[in-house]
Amino acid sequence: MSEVTTIEALIRIGKDDAPALGAPDRAPLTYAGLRAHVAETIARLNALGIGRGDRVAIVLPNGPEMASAFISVAAAATTAPLNPAYKAEEFEFYLEDLNAKALLVEAGSESAAIAVAKRMGVAVIEMHVGASNPAGAFTLEGARLGAAAHPGPAGPDDIALILHTSGTTSRPKIVPLSQRNVTASARNITRTLQLEPADKCLNIMPLFHIHGLIAAVLSSLRAGASVVCTPGFNALKFFTWIEETRPTWYSAVPTMHQAILARGERNGEIVRAAKLRFIRSSSSSLPPQVMAALEEMWGCPVIEAYGMTEAAHQMASNPLPPSRRVAGSVGIAAGPEVAIMSADGALLGPFETGEIVIRGDNVTLGYENNPAANAEAFTNGWFRTGDQGMMTADGYLTITGRLKEIINRGGEKISPREVDEILLNHPAVAQVVTFALPHDKLGEEVAAAIVLKEGSVATEAELRDFAAKSLAAFKVPRSITLLDEIPKGATGKLQRIGLAEKLGLV
Repeated sequence: MSEVTTIEALIRIGKDDAPALGAPDRAPLTYAGLRAHVAETIARLNALGIGRGDRVAIVLPNGPEMASAFISVAAAATTAPLNPAYKAEEFEFYLEDLNAKALLVEAGSESAAIAVAKRMGVAVIEMHVGASNPAGAFTLEGARLGAAAHPGPAGPDDIALILHTSGTTSRPKIVPLSQRNVTASARNITRTLQLEPADKCLNIMPLFHIHGLIAAVLSSLRAGASVVCTPGFNALKFFTWIEETRPTWYSAVPTMHQAILARGERNGEIVRAAKLRFIRSSSSSLPPQVMAALEEMWGCPVIEAYGMTEAAHQMASNPLPPSRRVAGSVGIAAGPEVAIMSADGALLGPFETGEIVIRGDNVTLGYENNPAANAEAFTNGWFRTGDQGMMTADGYLTITGRLKEIINRGGEKISPREVDEILLNHPAVAQVVTFALPHDKLGEEVAAAIVLKEGSVATEAELRDFAAKSLAAFKVPRSITLLDEIPKGATGKLQRIGLAEKLGLV
C-alpha cells in the first residue's frame, strides 16, 4: 500500500462511481461525491473562519452524516466528537477542556450542548440535510468568525481527531491524534482484514468512539470499499440491516455480539443467507465461548483485535485464515511494534507477564498539557498501555487484565478475566463481569455480576460451587449479584472499575 498520511488523500483511493458511505434505505454517496463534499466542506469552514488547528466539537446522532462530518471536518480542522447523551455539565467540561472554537449540530437539534456553547461563546454551526441527499451529504450554516488563520486541507502532522480517555479513575486526559496517526491505523486495519473495494462494512458502533471512526469508517475508505452507517446498535433491527444491506463484515464489542447471538435462532433464515466474510471484535475481551458460538452461527471466522484510543485504535489482531487465530488471544502485532515490559522498564521475553507496550506511527505523541501523565505513559519511546499481558514465542498476545482492574486480595493477584471465563462455562450463564469489592481486612475481595440465560435458573451458591471446581479458593467470588442487565459504558463496554458502587455494594 502506498503511503497516505492525510484523510483528504485517503478518500482519493476509491473509484469515482463506487459507493463510499451508505445507510439503510438511503442512496449511497459515491467516492466522487465524497471528494466533492469534502472539498466543499473545507471551503465552507474556511469561509466561516475555521481552519487547520481549530477545534470543532461534533454532537450528532449515529449515521452517515456523522461519518462524513468526521471525514470532512477533520480534512479542514480538528474534530472532537462528543457523546450526544452527555448532560449539560459534561458538555461544559468537554467544550472548555477542548478549547472548542465551534460546535457542530444538526439543524433543529435539542441538544443541551447548544445552550452551553452559546453561554461559553463557542460558535454553533448547523448541519442541514436535504430529503433527497445521498447518505452523508450536508451543508453547513453559521455566523462568520473572521478569516481562517490556516485555511486549506490539513497536513500529515495536523491534529485530525481529539478524544478523551474514559476517566474512570481520574480526570479524563486529552488524546490528540494526527492525520498521520489515524491514516496509519486505517492502513493497518485494511491490511489485517485484507479489505478490498468489494467489501462492505455494516457499522453499528457509536461514531463518537475510536472503534467506529477508524475500524469501520476510515479503514473501509482506505480500501476503496464502502461502509453502511446505521443509527446505532439495535439488536431488534440488526438482522433486517444484514438482510437489506448485504455486508461482508461488521465490527462490534462483545456485549453487542452476545445480544446478536441471543437473537440468532429466531433469525435463522437471514443468518443462513448472509454472506459475511468475517466478523471483527474489539474494545474489550471476547470470551472464547462467545467466539465459538458466533463462528458456528455465521459460518465465518471471528477476528478478535486489540485497540485503544492512544493508538488510534488497532494494536494487535488475530489474522484471517489460513493463518492461525487463537481464541482468548488478541493475536499478533498488527501495525505498531508490541512488547511486554517490566515495571522497571526492561523488555521481557516470551511467556513472561508484564505491561503491554507499543510504538509506531499510529500512536499518539502524548497527552495534551499533561507532562505528568506523559512521564508515566512513555518509557524509552514505548507507550505503556496500562494492560497486563504476555506474549508467546510466535508473537500471540494474551491480555490478562487492566493493571488497575487486577484484584489484590490480601496480596494475592487475581485476573478478573480468568474468573469470567470459568463462570461463562456454566450452562445457565449468559454474561459475567468480575470486579473488586472493597474489604476492610483484605483490601479487596472478588465479586461478580451475572446475567443468566433466558429461562435458566441458578443460585449464588450453585455458581460459587461451579467456580470452585476450576479456581483456587481465593479466586472464587465471595459475592455474586444476579442481574437482568449489567450496567455498560457509553460505547457498550462492560466496565469493572466502579461497578461495586454502581450496584450499591459499598
